[in-house]
Parts: sequence; structure tokens; C-alpha cells
Amino acid sequence: MTEETIVTPGEADRLYEQLKAEGEASGYRLNPDVTFTKELMKGLLTNEKRYGYRACPCRLSSGKKEEDIDIICPCDYRDPDLDEYGTCYCGLYVSGAVVEGKKQVSPIPERRPPVKTRKSAKPKSASGAVMSLSIPVWRCKVCGYLCARDAPPEVCPICKAKKDRFEHFI
Repeated sequence: MTEETIVTPGEADRLYEQLKAEGEASGYRLNPDVTFTKELMKGLLTNEKRYGYRACPCRLSSGKKEEDIDIICPCDYRDPDLDEYGTCYCGLYVSGAVVEGKKQVSPIPERRPPVKTRKSAKPKSASGAVMSLSIPVWRCKVCGYLCARDAPPEVCPICKAKKDRFEHFI
């Protein structure tokens, strides 16, 4: 690693406290194994220094934000993984059942589709027609929040994801 990608323990501690507070405010919980979780923080910060964004440390990043937007933490797959497995792919976020010791964290399969199939289709009505409105609708790719306005919000009011995590929905 180069000097500019070295993450200090203090940086990892600050990110841990930040993500813990943000997560709890939005109903999410970090993995209770603090040592493990802080190692993930180091990976997120290393990727941020390396690429300019916090790509999931457990996935291979391309280094191109537009190609990796689905794996910027919190990734697009966090909520489905939490619902089905009680943890996200890397184990950073866990369900209440895991925190309470009612469910064990175990490896989960990769939900991210292959590169060729990652482009999202335009929304369609029940009849199959492509939908359009006079005002664009933006969808947060992290939590699914929808808003109808000319541009996406700077920060998602639900999960606090940044503007670049929104996609033009309709």
C-alpha cells in the first residue's frame, strides 16, 4: 500500500462511530463484533482513498464509480441480504435477531449480478408500457425511497445515502 492509502486506527474509529450513529438513527445495526467491524471500516476507508468512494471492501471494485455505484456502502444489496440472511454480504450490517443472539451470522451468496446484466430496466406499467411523467421520479438505490422532483435530493431523508445513489426511476 502507498502512504496515501494507509488508514489509521483513529480514522477507522471515527467512521465506526459515524456509521453506528447514522445506522441506529435509520433503524440499522452494525455487526456487534467491533474488532471485525473496524477492519471493515479500514477497508471502506482504503477504498475511499484509492477510488474516491467507499466501495464494499468484500467485493472487487473496478475503480470507476459509475460501474461500482451498486456496491458503494451501504450497497444496493444490503436490505435484501438483511431480510433474507440477517446480515449484508460483508457482515457490516446485521439484523436485530443477530444482535440479540437469536440468529448466527453465516456466509451469504453474492447477490450482485454479473457485469453484463447490471443495467437497470426502465419501469413499466402493469400493461408493460414504459411509464413517463411530467416530473422525474428518483429512487434511492439503497433504501427504495421515491421522490418526484427535478433532481434527486442531496441526501436521502430515509437512509442518508448521497445524491449519487439515486437513479432516475420514471
